[in-house]
Amino acid sequence: MTEVGLSQTRHRIIIRASSGLTTDRGVTDSMIIEQRAIGADVAPLPAARRRSHRWLPVAVLLAPSLLFLGLFTYGPVLRVIGGSLIVGRFAGDHALGFGNYQRLFADPHFARAALNNLIYALGTIVPSLVLALALALALRETNRFTAVLRTLVVMPLLIPLVAAAALFTFIFLPGDGLLDFYLHKLGVPMINWLGDTDLALGAVIAITVWKNTGYYMLFFLAGLAGVPQDLVDAATIDGAGAWRRLRSIVLPLLGPTFGFVVPIALLNAITQVDHVVTMTQGGPSDATNLLLYYIYQQAAQNYDTGLASAATVISVAALLSLSLISFRLIERGVHYES
Repeated sequence: MTEVGLSQTRHRIIIRASSGLTTDRGVTDSMIIEQRAIGADVAPLPAARRRSHRWLPVAVLLAPSLLFLGLFTYGPVLRVIGGSLIVGRFAGDHALGFGNYQRLFADPHFARAALNNLIYALGTIVPSLVLALALALALRETNRFTAVLRTLVVMPLLIPLVAAAALFTFIFLPGDGLLDFYLHKLGVPMINWLGDTDLALGAVIAITVWKNTGYYMLFFLAGLAGVPQDLVDAATIDGAGAWRRLRSIVLPLLGPTFGFVVPIALLNAITQVDHVVTMTQGGPSDATNLLLYYIYQQAAQNYDTGLASAATVISVAALLSLSLISFRLIERGVHYES
């Protein structure tokens, strides 16, 4: 094969080196390196082919994640949206339309579940975040005493919600429960905590606050660790009180933490329903019926998947909207330290 033939198939590099010996007379070493490319006339790869070669490893690495998301996230979402638009699934003929949404908004049980979920969200998110922030501020210093208290506050996080609900069922047991036992010593008569329509939702809210406060406290402790102590000390020297330091320094610097915790709290308010299933099953008289349990009733008990799909779409849309609004409102006061 001639040199011209070689040039058409590959590049060849020729390196020629020569060196002189160093002598006592001061003769310096010399090295001559010659690099010559033979076959420079080979045409480069097309730009489109180079781009495809560059993106091929990226596509291979992303393929498992995209496949997982498509099968278990986006696929079910599209299926639920499609199911909410199918009217008359169990009838002889199916039709596409918004009939399921019309039935949903006309259902008084859905309206009651939505109102209960709103009260539940306000009654769990606000007290949980306030208590978590207060405990984080109180237990910010690290010593043996605060370490023990942190452990006690975080311990409910380790208990599954179903187990916590079973525990509180015995605590709220009318007459023989632990709560009624101590209230009876104070002269308070027996109270049916889970059977009273005015108290059942409050009992469910109390369990959720007890369960989630320690979880949110961990995030606030991490956020407080990033608050510069010199700013707090400077404000103290300037005569700022504890409330002024909290309002003007600590809370603005905790903006990123709130931007993370509030959407999580909203998500928990929509998706945490295990204790309702274990303790009240939505009763009495729909007093503790939440949106997710309403969806379960329609799909698993009434076999009305169209109505359940419509309720799911409305719930997810409300959750995304509230999360976006809360994030935008919190982002206005966020301070990112460079």
